Amino acid sequence: MNTGDEPAYAPLRDVARSPEATARYLADIQRVLLDIGKNLETLAIETRVHCRGTHVDGDRWYHARMRALPVEKALKDVLKHVNGLTDGLEKTAYKRNAFADEVKNLPRKRREKELERERKRNPAPLRAAPEPPQPGSPQGNPGYSGPASVYDLGKRESA
Repeated sequence: MNTGDEPAYAPLRDVARSPEATARYLADIQRVLLDIGKNLETLAIETRVHCRGTHVDGDRWYHARMRALPVEKALKDVLKHVNGLTDGLEKTAYKRNAFADEVKNLPRKRREKELERERKRNPAPLRAAPEPPQPGSPQGNPGYSGPASVYDLGKRESA
């Protein structure tokens, strides 16, 4: 049902929702622009040859070239903009894929941040250091007894 403020069918809406479809669409546009760019390059060369070869009576050798420069510059600017568009299309397709990846990974990142916050709020209780063995008490290894005092550190009894 149409609410009135959105068009009934927008074909690019489906393309915009999928990063793969967006990349395909932008690649198609880029191919067209590259083809147009090749045609413009050829046109620029042919225009240069024609304009620089057009001499009028009373011209010096450089007058035809000077008259041709604005036309050549205009075509060069158009070519520069077409090349900028193709570069921009590549960049846009890359950023669209990066956006999709970021959205896909966002719930996992949020869970990790929440767990980290919980760890900071409720740190694990520190375990007490093991008590030093008391002299004369049974130990895990009956064949070895620890030193009884600081002075006994050099002497150890063995089994």
